[in-house]
Amino acid sequence: MNLAAPADAPAVPTAAPTVAAVDPITLEVIKNALSSVADEMALVLMRSAYSPVVRDSMDYSTALCDAQGRVVAQGLTLAVQLGAFPDAMAHLFERWRGRMREGDVFIMNDPYGGGGQHLPDMYVVKPLFHGGVIEGYACTMAHHSDVGGLAPGSTAIHATDIHQEGLRLPWLRLYNAGEPDEALFSVIAKNTRQPVQVLGDLRAQVAACAVAERGLHGLIERYGAQRLRPCFDTILDQAERLMRAFIRDIPDGCYSATDWIDGLGEQPEPLRIQVSVTVAGEEIDIDFAGTAAQVPAAINCPIAMVRSSAYCAIRCVTSPDIPNCDGYMRPVRIRAPRGTILNPDEPAACAARGVMGYRVFDVIMAALAQVVPERVVAAGEGGPTLFSCGGWHEGRPFVLTEVMVGTWGARAGRDGVEGISNPAANLSNQPAELIEAELPLEVVRYGMVRDTAGAGRRRGGLAYVREFRLLAEQAVFTTRADRRDHPPYGLAGGRPGAGSVNLLRAAGSDRPLPTMPMEALAWRRGDVFLHISAGGGGYGDPLQREPGLVLQDVLDDKVSVEAARAQYGVVVDGARACVDVEATVELRARLRAQAVTA
Repeated sequence: MNLAAPADAPAVPTAAPTVAAVDPITLEVIKNALSSVADEMALVLMRSAYSPVVRDSMDYSTALCDAQGRVVAQGLTLAVQLGAFPDAMAHLFERWRGRMREGDVFIMNDPYGGGGQHLPDMYVVKPLFHGGVIEGYACTMAHHSDVGGLAPGSTAIHATDIHQEGLRLPWLRLYNAGEPDEALFSVIAKNTRQPVQVLGDLRAQVAACAVAERGLHGLIERYGAQRLRPCFDTILDQAERLMRAFIRDIPDGCYSATDWIDGLGEQPEPLRIQVSVTVAGEEIDIDFAGTAAQVPAAINCPIAMVRSSAYCAIRCVTSPDIPNCDGYMRPVRIRAPRGTILNPDEPAACAARGVMGYRVFDVIMAALAQVVPERVVAAGEGGPTLFSCGGWHEGRPFVLTEVMVGTWGARAGRDGVEGISNPAANLSNQPAELIEAELPLEVVRYGMVRDTAGAGRRRGGLAYVREFRLLAEQAVFTTRADRRDHPPYGLAGGRPGAGSVNLLRAAGSDRPLPTMPMEALAWRRGDVFLHISAGGGGYGDPLQREPGLVLQDVLDDKVSVEAARAQYGVVVDGARACVDVEATVELRARLRAQAVTA
């Protein structure tokens, strides 16, 4: 298929980089103003969105690029998407550079040839003109509730190629010189189970782009384009310089790690994620050679998300003072062999690829633990558990797309936290009240699970439980979880967290489900789906944990009296709510002796 740019659009000039001195005070003001614009984009998108997955789960990202398509600021949204836009912008330029009109808005969701990540993630980008010249780009990406395909929510694990996953869009014009392409809007509406939500979310993305346009115009009017352009270069160079300085402080060497995805279906075969992180001077090379081959299921991860996840991992162990822009990515090289689950060949299915992106984050953390242990985090719950269901109720279709998160691993100086998003994400679980108000579902149970955290000198975070009952006559659901057979690892002697659990409660019996069922599961009125996430891994020797902290965990119902004794060697007198100091000293000595002779 010929995707060359159409010849009907006249070439337009793009602002060229300008070299000039930038005073440091003005630079800081402009840098913070750009970040504020990107954050305002994020707020407008969230507040304008129609779907719960964008409005409540906050599965979206925003960024502002310069005239060369380089990210100069990114909104405080999804951490694992910190590197989401460079690949997409490169493909947009390949298709449309020099042929953009003022008022144009572009859309794409194609992982093969567009720089996308999976079909539910739609990119909406607007070139920002000033005085007839492109001075920047407003960039948004949002996870849409449904784009067609085999199953409601468009994330069917059992899809075997991308053509089964829904509507696929290369880089196209959504607005042409300010006028919406009604034909394209109609095609999108006809290929989703949720047209009101999808079209509403697209218009929210366009609204966020308008905010960026207003913000950039304000900066140009205040400082002038000739003065603003060199600031972009300086921000990028500053981020690169700070990243190189951080890398210089890491001892040179090659640090390798292996992690595993549990696998697919009723008889899963583990899938290997292998990484080698090579530090040489001021640069880092991340190589995923040795990773498992791509699979006939939807968990293959296009290279754009692999890069984004790897950048996120490196970014998380550095200073928060480094600007979130293209510059910090320059000293980091990322490679993954073609035909693997981290760089699949077309037409591999990839709708549920998120689990791979979070495993990329985890395995890089495991590798860096060998050299900067004080900066890394033990494995969390494995990333969001994806749960999508849909059907008809009272004559109307309904779809729930839920990305459930909630558990960190421990760090050298802190316990893992629970009840917040995975460290590589910035998501939120959808409010139970809104789910019950808008959908034929009941949230039966939602909370933390005792004794699921990995023990350590610093304890991992607790697992969470989320339980849904169907109130409609029938529906189907798909789910993507992980970390059951390969629970979250601990670090420095810390123990792994508890593994995950999936259950379908129907007709008075419990049916254990695979972490990744290779089918859409039938659901009847009154049936319950229960998910317990994995718990976070611990950090350090559990026998070195302060007895007072163990007691507090017991009083908070995070750790049972039995687990306090078995895992931490702490004897808690439940009746008096205190630690038996003498019994604890004796028990810990005995446990240490047993460990030496084991």
